[in-house]
Amino acid sequence: MPTPAVYGNWKMNLDVVEAIHLTQQLGVLRRRSPLEHVEVGVAPPFVDLRSVGSVNEADRIGLVLCAQHVNEHESGAFTGEVSLAMLERLGVRAVIVGHSERRRLYGMDDALVASTVARVAGAGLRAIVCVGEDAEVRASGGEEAFVAEQLRAALGGLTEGARGNVTVAYEPLWAIGTGVVAETAQVAAQNHSIRVTLDELGLEAPVLYGGSVSPENAAELAREGAVDGFLVGGASLRAEAFHAVCRAVDDCYASTR
Repeated sequence: MPTPAVYGNWKMNLDVVEAIHLTQQLGVLRRRSPLEHVEVGVAPPFVDLRSVGSVNEADRIGLVLCAQHVNEHESGAFTGEVSLAMLERLGVRAVIVGHSERRRLYGMDDALVASTVARVAGAGLRAIVCVGEDAEVRASGGEEAFVAEQLRAALGGLTEGARGNVTVAYEPLWAIGTGVVAETAQVAAQNHSIRVTLDELGLEAPVLYGGSVSPENAAELAREGAVDGFLVGGASLRAEAFHAVCRAVDDCYASTR
């Protein structure tokens, strides 16, 4: 059974003072209500990584420090980008790759996702690979084939040493930041399809769900959605809400072990 995980994607929110405060709040909540069966990580903006990492280490909070993006090159004339070596120096241990916003807003195509995943996973960091269909694909009934093709493009060329460093995050575009949550049966069906594709590729990876995840729906999704955790957006910006999502996953896996 894959280790369950919950990662908070802060996106372009929280300045350094706000980021420190949220990290400290998470530390307090984790001390009051320890999480024993789930890995928890946060992905702050680049400018907050050092401060969040320092608080996490000093207070022994136990969060996995994640990055929201990385350039696939080692170094060079890529203004505004950051390299994997830079992130590793800051203690980053996981990187979100191919988030729908990177694909849609910044032209990150399947080939670029694949090369970035290879760079991250090949270096021993965890690549959190995002896949998901838009409303039009879902309406046409082509969501399983669409996501399967994304997975094949992103993961098909991984070396043996990189294959164990992948987590898949299924995020239907029509449920990201919209308040619309995929029905539990829809999530379970898509995650089953994802695992079939992973098996075809000879991969075993945790499968997370992301898309308007909240304390109100996390428990049901964790129990019945065939998920190994969550990639959380808006709810991760509020310490109590994020911890509640983590608590739901921890409780679910505690009851099954």
